Amino acid sequence: MTNTQETTNTIHEKIQAEVEQARVVCDISGSNSAECAAAWDAVEELQAEASHQRQTKPKNSLEQYCDANPEADECRLYED
Repeated sequence: MTNTQETTNTIHEKIQAEVEQARVVCDISGSNSAECAAAWDAVEELQAEASHQRQTKPKNSLEQYCDANPEADECRLYED
């Protein structure tokens, strides 16, 4: 499993845990309470992060090479 997949799996586990927590909080404090709203906001934030991670494209081979070898001629950046 790649690091991105591990991160995705981890965030999905966190989302599931937050959903369960939000349901418990809303059952205890009521569905119109501030605590319930805050709990669902936490779920939405994690879902947004998961969506952002899916949109991040993987680096191509040149980008990976330049990360490992920034001093290489192929990786030089020139300003206009």
